[in-house]
Amino acid sequence: MRQMEDTAWVEEAWSKALEKTWINSQRIGAEFPHASQGGKYVLEAPDWWTAGFWPGMLWQFYGECSDESLKAIALRCEKRLDEVLDGYVRLDHDLGFMWTLTSVANYKLTGNEISRIRALKAANYLSARFNLKGRYIRAWNPWREGEDNSGVAIIDCCMNTSLLFWASAETGDPRYRHIAEAHMDTVLEHFIRADGSVYHIVNFNPDTGEVKEKLGGQGYGPESAWSRGAAWAIYGLTLAYHHSGKREYLHAAQRVAHFFLTRLPEDHVPHWDFRAPGETGEIRDTSAGSCAASGLLLLARLAGDPESHVYRSGALKIMESLYRNYGTWDQPDEEGLLLHGTSNYPENRNIDVPLIYGDFFYVEALARLKEAGSFYWE
Repeated sequence: MRQMEDTAWVEEAWSKALEKTWINSQRIGAEFPHASQGGKYVLEAPDWWTAGFWPGMLWQFYGECSDESLKAIALRCEKRLDEVLDGYVRLDHDLGFMWTLTSVANYKLTGNEISRIRALKAANYLSARFNLKGRYIRAWNPWREGEDNSGVAIIDCCMNTSLLFWASAETGDPRYRHIAEAHMDTVLEHFIRADGSVYHIVNFNPDTGEVKEKLGGQGYGPESAWSRGAAWAIYGLTLAYHHSGKREYLHAAQRVAHFFLTRLPEDHVPHWDFRAPGETGEIRDTSAGSCAASGLLLLARLAGDPESHVYRSGALKIMESLYRNYGTWDQPDEEGLLLHGTSNYPENRNIDVPLIYGDFFYVEALARLKEAGSFYWE
């Protein structure tokens, strides 16, 4: 099947993304972009949850092209994150997003021992967020005085457990893996619906572990189907299967993948919520598309026949549409690679703009199609 694929566009897409990223690197440098506004990426503080995606993208390109200027910026970003890691108080569940794409990436590519230690520190802090009664990794810290979200877990954290699987393999200590699997078992039990759609937020009683409520979060409502949440689940469950060999994770990833793929519009790029009504439901989220595509390509590699071609074909259709219909290759004044991302619709934040994580997963999925480079979640 694969030799019949029309993938001539992949090398062209990679070259254009690399060229634009190199130009962006001259302005952005060792900073932490999140969303593009007016053609320029807004730069966030190092403790913002997206801090790993820019250096992660630079490492992804470096792994294939060995551009030392990109490596130098990624190294400086990683060093700047020390203030967050050592400062402690701003750390939350996104330790995986931040240090998998910086320190684990650096260690895998260069063998840097300092990066290994950074990543192990982050894994220890992430492990400390595990709630034994509810068997979940707590999501956020209180955002404002008096707030209590100690019972909150979110679907996004599927991706962060890869840091724990890595730490377990790296140290030979099974405790990290036990925590990762316990959290993912909770995802299976409480986040994945029978039809393959997912909840964004589950709020537990932190003292008893009982489920208190399930919330819409960044989706339209509690019973809607936020597409990036589905993408996190496809990819995170597939990674959990890759690391653990537990087939229940594979089967759940397949169920979510089938839900996702059968609800895509004609151009194969998802709406931000598959169940949002009316014109609201027509808004796209390219970041959900690129994240799902990278996860689907891994799922295709692991699932085997007869279904692997379904996942690979779906990912190819998403990626080619992103390249041809949503790319900014003819817009030199736009730093983002992909248009029409949706960050947080319910809070009216960063709607219909390029998003750095959308760009990262787009580049990572291209690397998977090229079979080039190392993949840091694995």
